[in-house]
Amino acid sequence: MKKISLIIKREFFTRIRKKSFLVTTLLVPLAFMAMIIVPILLSTSGNGKKRIAVIDQSGLFENKFADNQEVYFKFLPDQSFDSLKNKYESMGYQGILYIPKFDIERPNGFEFYSNGQANMQLEHEINKRINEVIENKRLEEQGLDPAKLKEIRSEAEVNFRSGKDEKKGNSAVAYAVGFGSGFIIYIVLLIFGTTVMRGVMEEKVSRIAEVMISSVKPFELMMGKIVGIAAVGLLQFLIWGILITALNLVLPLFVSPESMQAASQGASTLSQAETAQMVHKVQDVMGSIQWNLLIPCFIVYFLGGYLFYSSLFAAIGSLANEDLNDIQQLSIPITVPIIIGIMIMMKAVQDPESPLAVWGSIVPFTSPMVMMARIPYGVPGTVPYWQLGLSMVLLIGGFIASTWVAGRIYRTGILLYGKKITLKEAFKWVVKNN
Repeated sequence: MKKISLIIKREFFTRIRKKSFLVTTLLVPLAFMAMIIVPILLSTSGNGKKRIAVIDQSGLFENKFADNQEVYFKFLPDQSFDSLKNKYESMGYQGILYIPKFDIERPNGFEFYSNGQANMQLEHEINKRINEVIENKRLEEQGLDPAKLKEIRSEAEVNFRSGKDEKKGNSAVAYAVGFGSGFIIYIVLLIFGTTVMRGVMEEKVSRIAEVMISSVKPFELMMGKIVGIAAVGLLQFLIWGILITALNLVLPLFVSPESMQAASQGASTLSQAETAQMVHKVQDVMGSIQWNLLIPCFIVYFLGGYLFYSSLFAAIGSLANEDLNDIQQLSIPITVPIIIGIMIMMKAVQDPESPLAVWGSIVPFTSPMVMMARIPYGVPGTVPYWQLGLSMVLLIGGFIASTWVAGRIYRTGILLYGKKITLKEAFKWVVKNN
């Protein structure tokens, strides 16, 4: 055990002292903040309102296009469409909306002209306003008052509750939390598992392993490397969490509240009251997530999935020789289950009680990602305790089994040079009694 701890320290301190660790640790929180700040700056640093000239030959639309922060409509009754095309820019307009005389039952012939392609938001805004006016006109011809129709429209919402304590739920929040948790584990399995594989591969090719194995057993070397890199990953996630929290606290120093409010209003047509109500609702349903269960489960599946796959990646790394291209073929049987796991997870966040989601959350090869996608929907409601317990037991058992298999491959492969090793031959090392 003492030798394993020495290897863990070596792996841990060697990696955190690298410039790549420092750069990655700092860049991720900065990238996270950039994703928040840049859209706000872009939305508040535009060219102001778009001024649109409108030629309405139908006479149905004047004074029925309300202006907002994005677009301003100016009706020009004395202008012709063709003549205005040549001078609209000099008049301070960014485009021309032409509305011909049309049959209210078969509306067509509308045109918008500008030098450049109109953006999606402007297209949506113009189409929406034209259709609203036409719909209101049709209602009036049928003897119906559009205002009365709005009054009788129902906007009732069902309060979804679950469990004996009848907690409020929200599928969107559960979807987001489950998808985020599963996706983080997916990234960890690929990145840090591959890091273990490359670390073992480099030590073998450079013959460093020969020196180390003269004083420690191959199994001790493998376990020390796996746990050491896991500690680096946990430290990095801890630093990311602290930095992201700190950057969120200082965000108002970089972006004024007025800019954030303007960006919010520009990105949404909701009123301030509706926006505040939505924020309150999200905060309310976030409380329905079982964080006291979700966080410990995330740690278990984070570590369990990492240890399960890292031992297999270490075994694959020990099979590498000078031809590093061979490692890509050898690693396919390990990376494929991870990819299958993320595919099942995408199905599980939509239907967490489907047979595919249930079995995917139990099988160790996919359970770290799939079970984390199901847990936010409720335990024991959506995920019975027996499924959660069985999943963890099988994951721990899978880690023990994968470590045993990897150990038998590792102790032979790490000292074998100059020969191309196949998976079939590696399998013989597992079943062979030696």
